[in-house]
Amino acid sequence: MGFLFLLRDLKNNRKDRALVLLSLVFLSSALSFIIALPPIWKQIDAALGVPSIAVPLAQSCVMLVLVFQTSVVAYWAFPPAEARRRSKIFGIAGAAAIAGLFATFSQIDPDDFSHFLVRGTFYKAYLGIYIAAYTLAQTYLAVKCWQQARRSVNSWVTASLRIITVGAVITVGQSVIRTADLVADAFGSSADSWLALAWLCGDAGALLTLLGYFLPTLVDRARGVYGWANDHYVYKRLAPLWEALYAATPSIAAVPAESQLRSLVQLRPISFSLYRRITEIRDGMIELRPYLHADVREEAEHRHGTQGLKDPDLAAAVVAEQIRQALASHSQKQAAVELTEYADARVSPETTDEDKHLLLRIARYFTPPPAQVTTPVPS
Repeated sequence: MGFLFLLRDLKNNRKDRALVLLSLVFLSSALSFIIALPPIWKQIDAALGVPSIAVPLAQSCVMLVLVFQTSVVAYWAFPPAEARRRSKIFGIAGAAAIAGLFATFSQIDPDDFSHFLVRGTFYKAYLGIYIAAYTLAQTYLAVKCWQQARRSVNSWVTASLRIITVGAVITVGQSVIRTADLVADAFGSSADSWLALAWLCGDAGALLTLLGYFLPTLVDRARGVYGWANDHYVYKRLAPLWEALYAATPSIAAVPAESQLRSLVQLRPISFSLYRRITEIRDGMIELRPYLHADVREEAEHRHGTQGLKDPDLAAAVVAEQIRQALASHSQKQAAVELTEYADARVSPETTDEDKHLLLRIARYFTPPPAQVTTPVPS
């Protein structure tokens, strides 16, 4: 899932090395687990004609995960030049570890891998290489992610880095148990009873680490979906107000309004159309200024104020009535004798987002005048 989610970003950010490396983290991790599945394992062994060859292949993918994980953190923590230098070092170390795994594997009885037990010298060397590389990489990951979490100002990124740190520390538990097994074997003993816990540490730690890397992407996607849905919701909520203003002043729409249904069906964003709708509503309100009666504003402010409304809701409710009465006066060509401003002038928004929320409040209180002459709304 992480890899597939990141593929979309890679199309537009292929030069972002950290993003490319993060994608490779997920891809390599997925391959390591897929290769280790018994049916896949057997198919690989049969295809290559080498018993248990899937083991070093899967664990080589784990080595790649470590290389890419540490490289990602390097690009997060250091300037590009230093990050590239460290990434090369991690890559060389990873290649050496993989070469060591295959070199020792070639000297081991394949039956050893079917039980994952410490036996011969070369098997111990194989495990030693794997454990050493894994422990060093996860320790580096835990330390650097913890340091970066303390510097981050984004709460979600901080949480993600903390999760990665916890996952990396837990995975070291697997290394400790496997190392204890190696040491115990040297003294004629065994720590086989702890191997189940070692696998649990490895799997739980890997899961947390991947979740930590995945969380920012997931949050970003969730925000994107929320933003898309919210834009469509706001666009629809502003429709009655916009339609009433457009009916009175068609010139506010330079081009026909986009079909919201088509955008919904095609899952397209409507942010630009929403921006246009907000601008056109404001343009329509400007066109109605000659029809704003001072007494309408005074009466509406007194009535809504006695009902307990406070700004910005008070201003929104008054503006809604001002627009309603201005539309009625416009249809009858009755310009105001004593002009006034819209009530929302005292809560003037400073950003487009603030203006959007204010217009939503106005739309909530707005009802069109019953006798308004309408102009067909563009599809």
